Amino acid sequence: MKTELIDFLEKTVGKANVTTRLIDMISYASDASEFSHRPEAAVCPTSAGQVAAIMEMACREHIPVTPRGAGTSVSGLTVPVRGGIVLDLLRMNKILKISPADRLAVVQPGVVYGDLDRALRPLGFSFPPEPASGKVATLGGNVATNAGGVKGAKYGTTRNYVLGLEVVLSDGQILRTGSNTLKCVSGLDLTRLFVGSEGVLGVITEITLRIDPRPAAASTAMATFESFGDAGRAVAAIMESGAVPSVLEVVDRNCIKAINQNTDMDLPEVAAILLVETDGSTRTETESQMAKIIRLFEHNNASGVRMAQTDEEAEALWAARKSAYPVIARLNNTVISEDTTVPISKVVDMLAVIADIAEKYDITLATVGHVADGNLHPHFTYDCTDSEVSRRVTEARAELYRRAIELGGTLTGEHGIGLGKAAFMHLEHSETALGVMRKIKQVLDPKNILNPGKMDLDVCRD
Repeated sequence: MKTELIDFLEKTVGKANVTTRLIDMISYASDASEFSHRPEAAVCPTSAGQVAAIMEMACREHIPVTPRGAGTSVSGLTVPVRGGIVLDLLRMNKILKISPADRLAVVQPGVVYGDLDRALRPLGFSFPPEPASGKVATLGGNVATNAGGVKGAKYGTTRNYVLGLEVVLSDGQILRTGSNTLKCVSGLDLTRLFVGSEGVLGVITEITLRIDPRPAAASTAMATFESFGDAGRAVAAIMESGAVPSVLEVVDRNCIKAINQNTDMDLPEVAAILLVETDGSTRTETESQMAKIIRLFEHNNASGVRMAQTDEEAEALWAARKSAYPVIARLNNTVISEDTTVPISKVVDMLAVIADIAEKYDITLATVGHVADGNLHPHFTYDCTDSEVSRRVTEARAELYRRAIELGGTLTGEHGIGLGKAAFMHLEHSETALGVMRKIKQVLDPKNILNPGKMDLDVCRD
């Protein structure tokens, strides 16, 4: 990058907030995905004004800009595949306002989910869409990917809670969308346009979120199943029954084995474990919902059901699910987490597809998932130094996407398209739909400098 441009960045945000050092460029080259590409510089702004000045310069000079939060993306969303500037938003980390009376919180994009949760807890409120990486993931990233998490079936995803945004456009203009009201139908819904846009349309610099009262009571149980089919049918029965679990998670045999090998939990090594939580305003309400769910577990051949009697026992049960990704990552030198999502009635079929693909390509797949909303996370764990195994994994992933779409599903329920699934957008979206998306991208980012290479939306390819 030209010296005068580095000088401009340093004058804009301060010398301490700009780096071109090789060791830093290597750090910014990757996220939690398998992709990597070095930027030319990284900048850490602290205000929307600074972001606007950077974008104005980048637009004028045709320099790619990749917004970045904590770098927890498993789809390559924050990899600067065209080089240029990484816009590190972690220092924009202020909780600007919490108003329980208005049921909202206003935050900067670098605020970590867990920090907001800790601030809301004493007030009796919460922001329900909790991603698995909530201890480190930023809210800007949550909005950019429309993050979901374990409570998505009852409480929805991030999109359901974003009331308004401040966004810096590719040319440096600052746009405000939405309002501070819980209801707003004034004009086109620009807020939802940016939620889930993966940084290809603008840089989010402020977020107004709806917050909800925290449930007063919760009940937790674990059911074991000797067949994946029975577990899947139990899920379908629960959702069809009208029961409303706040959380319903699956952990498969490969995950269970990995957990037992790396912890002292000593879980039963069955085909699948279902973990369920119900919540509400009273203990009677949660226990009534749980009793209905347990009956459906038993009706669908659960080999055992264990009800948590205390908060400590409930936390011990959830520790199994929370430990899944870390222990899966120890199975081999590479792990790729997918987030195939299908209609709830097709969960049984998708679980069969995952098993079929693992056998067909002779690979290990360890699956967990938010089954109450059809969101499954099959993890490919393999030795990336073995070219033959890597080839099989590539082919298996392509088949996984295709068969999920054939079941009426989607490429991604919460991780985003990014780099990993960009080449498969045509499986889910018609040429007309992709054309509309590209036209929107072209209007808001005509020089294609915002997070280029992502979502297969580039409109002026080199």
